[in-house]
Amino acid sequence: MGAHRRKCDWCDSGTPIVRDMEPINPDYQYWCEECARALIIKGDPIETYRELEGEPIYGRLLEEHCTLKRFYSFVTA
Repeated sequence: MGAHRRKCDWCDSGTPIVRDMEPINPDYQYWCEECARALIIKGDPIETYRELEGEPIYGRLLEEHCTLKRFYSFVTA
């Protein structure tokens, strides 16, 4: 199933923008923008990820909302 047909694993309604490449729970790998933002604000951002829309949407969310000084990994195909 392609990313354009997939829904967010958390809310089951939004279009995923990011995939967690090292999920703690494999049932939650694909995240829409709203749910990904909530993870960052909560203090539990995705650390190893792949952008799905071709634009660095999740990377911008990290820059805007993340106050933790961690290292994040952008994974390419």
